[in-house]
Amino acid sequence: MAKNTLSFVCQNCGAAYNRWQGKCESCGEWNTLAEEDTSGSVPVSIRSKRKGRTFALESLAGKSPDAPRMSSGMTELDRVTGGGFVRGSVLLVGGDPGIGKSTLLTQATSMMARAGHRIVYISGEEAIAQVRLRAERLGLSDAPVQLAAETSVEDIVSTLSEGTVPRLIVIDSIQTMWTDTVESAPGTVTQVRASAQALIRFAKKTGAAIILVGHVTKDGQIAGPRVVEHMVDAVMSFEGEGSQQFRILRAVKNRFGPTDEIGVFEMTGLGLREVTNPSELFLSERDLGTPGTAVFAGIEGTRPVLVELQALVAPTSLGTPRRAVVGWDQSRLSMVLAVLEAHCGVKLSGHDVYLNVAGGLRIHEPAADIAAAAALVSSLVNAQLPTDAVYFGEISLSGVIRPVAQTPARLKEAAKLGFKRAVLPESARGGEASGDAGLSLNAVNSLTTLVAEIAASGSRRGESSAPAEKNATPARFRRGEG
Repeated sequence: MAKNTLSFVCQNCGAAYNRWQGKCESCGEWNTLAEEDTSGSVPVSIRSKRKGRTFALESLAGKSPDAPRMSSGMTELDRVTGGGFVRGSVLLVGGDPGIGKSTLLTQATSMMARAGHRIVYISGEEAIAQVRLRAERLGLSDAPVQLAAETSVEDIVSTLSEGTVPRLIVIDSIQTMWTDTVESAPGTVTQVRASAQALIRFAKKTGAAIILVGHVTKDGQIAGPRVVEHMVDAVMSFEGEGSQQFRILRAVKNRFGPTDEIGVFEMTGLGLREVTNPSELFLSERDLGTPGTAVFAGIEGTRPVLVELQALVAPTSLGTPRRAVVGWDQSRLSMVLAVLEAHCGVKLSGHDVYLNVAGGLRIHEPAADIAAAAALVSSLVNAQLPTDAVYFGEISLSGVIRPVAQTPARLKEAAKLGFKRAVLPESARGGEASGDAGLSLNAVNSLTTLVAEIAASGSRRGESSAPAEKNATPARFRRGEG
């Protein structure tokens, strides 16, 4: 009889320890270690000694047909997956509670079932009646989706193996599944790993596509062992603010398509509505003529997206000024503030700084540096930026504006939405970007030049609006005045 092997496993990251301790050294979380029996993590049939079988070896040469894809019926979902679901693939979808993961999958499975595919939706968190209520609210009660409320992986695999193999299987969620091969409680790291492995093995054997719904931790990471993210073929994150109606489906990992691709949805009373032009939606409620706002021309995957960056710089009475940012990297904001103070003479040590990405979108690329800097300086000097201009470019630690990729796509999207000018790096003005879409290009090679141009545009205090000398820093910045 095999000896039980007890270890303490972190329920946040999956790290194992020989003894209990209050803090996980791997992820830094407190009180997340739980005692688990890891001896049963591998089935007895696998642990037992058996003679291996021989298999055929293939060469690198040869034709491999493209993996057939199955459209979900939702254009934005197909964009993120790379054109549809691949047979035998396994996708992991994570998101905050109540963000709309079940709503999205209910709509997608209903459209696919109406197209004639066999679709199975297995819920481990809700009863069948609850799933039916959601489908009735969305007007999808007539869709021939097969439902089940089950958590045993062995029972699920046995049921789905009978008859025609389903084209798509939804497991909502993987944290509720359990298997007889391990003795841990459902939801633990060992159970999640073993259950996911059994379902992935079933998908590869039968060719059915499986979508696993996963919980997320406090910092937005998918809960459970990180090895599950490496086992699946694609990882998608469903993002959005609770106060905003916009939802972003982002591809974090995808073996069959581009990564960092996004799909934009709008949450309505009748479910999720696809947004085909997210730039127009993010700029629909833009407040023109307000200092501290700049439009950033960004790229999300293969799609250009225009979004408004809002900044507020206000004097503080505290010893340590506050730095708050929503939708952008906090470290990136700190770097931009340091460059403004070191190379441009903009004194912000006595001001609170707030930066927000309008619409609930989260920006990850460094091309937003120049737009953030322009919004910050505009708010500090109370000067309005041109309402028909877009900004993009990366700021180096020396204050030089570095070029970014896909400049023509950014300019074309800006021209389509009615913008007339673009502020971009000096090195991006020539080549294929020149003359594109008829925009007036204002190329800058350093952040000091941009700061001088914004300061020369005037402020509420009625200071002289004469053009500043190029690369000259206004004196009031050096004095720390607003």
